[in-house]
Amino acid sequence: MNRSLLAFDETRVPLYYSRKTAGILHKYGPGPRVHFHMGLFEPGHAPNTTVSQRVLQRRIVASQEAIVDHAARTWGAYATPPGSLLDIGCGVGGGSIYWAQEHGTDVTGLTVAGDHLPVIRDFAAAAGVAQRVTPVLADIHSYAADRKYDAAYANESSGYMDRERLFEVVARSLKPGGWFGIQEHFICRPEWTEFIDGYYKTRLGTLTEYIRAARKAGFELEQDEDVTDRVAEFWVQSMAWNTAELERVERGEEAGAWSRERLTESAVTHGKLFRIWRDHALETRLLMFRLMGGDC
Repeated sequence: MNRSLLAFDETRVPLYYSRKTAGILHKYGPGPRVHFHMGLFEPGHAPNTTVSQRVLQRRIVASQEAIVDHAARTWGAYATPPGSLLDIGCGVGGGSIYWAQEHGTDVTGLTVAGDHLPVIRDFAAAAGVAQRVTPVLADIHSYAADRKYDAAYANESSGYMDRERLFEVVARSLKPGGWFGIQEHFICRPEWTEFIDGYYKTRLGTLTEYIRAARKAGFELEQDEDVTDRVAEFWVQSMAWNTAELERVERGEEAGAWSRERLTESAVTHGKLFRIWRDHALETRLLMFRLMGGDC
């Protein structure tokens, strides 16, 4: 059985993200561009973590913005902005709003969490791009686009999906020569797979699996960038923020989005996640696939 077929649980994944919404907004907000993915740091640079929680938050958000912008620049979006883009697994809309604001792109953002729709709409309106960002409640496995897009984008969302089905649907949704950009984590040491999949309710795969599924759907891998060493620091900064939040809760200050128990568990897990990324047991890569059949 294709391992990725186990990836998407139609009840578990939407519930997982719905339950995390308040926590995402609390830690990565206030918006309007709110992301829920790892961020990019300068090579070899480990910023001091003995700073205020507010500074840590700004640093984390800046790193998330940095990796989205780096990917867009690397994939040629500054030179040739996509007129239309399908954002697959758009979360609370941070990436969709980025593409609309920075590149003038008309974006359709797909989410499986219905309660994210009004959040995305409010953020898009606050960012002045309500006419360019259209959030849609949809499962990519059964999605049928009513138009052809110049590009598609999946930022740390493809791990929840059947890869063959994902590439098949994206191939039908793109114009010939269109590109599909992916930020994702890939298994290098299988002994860590169960831990990662259990913690994030995902089903990560290998780079080979992605390339095979892409080729079957008519894509060529055009760019492959390993950013593992540049994102590993994200876990250190995130752990520092969580520790500061735990200290705040223990002082009896206004309750945040997490309990003391949840913050304690998260702090311990972050240490393990940092080691996994530092040792390349998993790798984070930026991939850009091109749909064959165009002039590009």
